[in-house]
Amino acid sequence: MIKLTTAEGAVIEVEREVIEQSGTIRNILNDVRMTDKPIPLPNVSGPILTKIIQYCEHHRNDPSRRQPKPENPSTENDSSEAAIQLAIEKMDDFDHEFCRLDQGTLFDILLAANFLDIQPLLDLAGYTVANMIKGKTVQEIRDTFHVKNDFTPEEEERVIKANAWCESE
Repeated sequence: MIKLTTAEGAVIEVEREVIEQSGTIRNILNDVRMTDKPIPLPNVSGPILTKIIQYCEHHRNDPSRRQPKPENPSTENDSSEAAIQLAIEKMDDFDHEFCRLDQGTLFDILLAANFLDIQPLLDLAGYTVANMIKGKTVQEIRDTFHVKNDFTPEEEERVIKANAWCESE
């Protein structure tokens, strides 16, 4: 069992094969070879870590989730339609239900998945946020994510004109 210390100082134990889906934890375990002392996770709260462990436990039998990232930058940052479609196809019912969260929790999971280097979870959370944005106007996106418009009307008009190419008719 691997011990993890949350941002609040709580210690949570998890099976090594489950938490090795985290590139960050996997690297710590490989580099330091420490398994008896808790690994501090100052950026991850207890409730979020518990939720992430739930995700990792569900996907524990998928060995591809414990593989290091490819070294080839051309495939590492592949955002082609085929790569996106493959990621969507790998999602199961659990994944779709997993991200039915309030916005704050979803963003905390997104940040923790990034910190812990759990790429499939980061992709899932990012995909969920993208779907929240899809088809919305700028004002609807601001309203959804509680983003204050701090542009003056003149600045906003300049930005709209400069980015007119990305607006679909």
